[in-house]
Amino acid sequence: MHEHEPRAQFTHMEDGTAEDWKIISQAFGGFARELPDRVIEHLKLLEGDCGGFPVDRLTHCLQTATLAHRDGQDEEYVVCALLHDIGDTLGPYNHADVAASLLEPFVSEENHWMVKHHAIFQGYYFFNHLGLDRNLREQFRDHPCFERTVEFCAKYDAAAFDPEQETLPLSFFEPMLRRVMASPKRSLYKKSLDPQPAEQNA
Repeated sequence: MHEHEPRAQFTHMEDGTAEDWKIISQAFGGFARELPDRVIEHLKLLEGDCGGFPVDRLTHCLQTATLAHRDGQDEEYVVCALLHDIGDTLGPYNHADVAASLLEPFVSEENHWMVKHHAIFQGYYFFNHLGLDRNLREQFRDHPCFERTVEFCAKYDAAAFDPEQETLPLSFFEPMLRRVMASPKRSLYKKSLDPQPAEQNA
């Protein structure tokens, strides 16, 4: 599909020229714009996978987002709720870290911290049944996002396992996801991606 696209000529990065990196930068733009499509397709991989829970993992994500939306949370927060468990497929041992890394360029530091730590905080509800300390979250008691993450787990994450509960479809949340992921707030490459003054005034 991409065999006729221009390609850089180097075989080692140290030999790359400005023209090589112009080619790569131009290709990056289109690839980056397709990120929401890839995220949506990856989220769909959770469908049908219950892992022993009362609902499958996609339904859980949709219910979590539905609860947050119905409770009046803003779009960024709702998208965090939607994607908080997207790491289950590739990161079963650190799913929260996977989701947080995906969201980090696009969300506030507070929402990023909430997603990154939600696995420890949700443990309050079941770690004791697994021989673990349910109060592991207490190590973060003095963090500014402690109560925010407690609330996320209590009101949305932990409450989203009901087969009879309202569950808005993925199509409802897709426009939100596309808006939130339209451009990064934080990224190593953000400066090079921002429009130059000449482009802004064109």
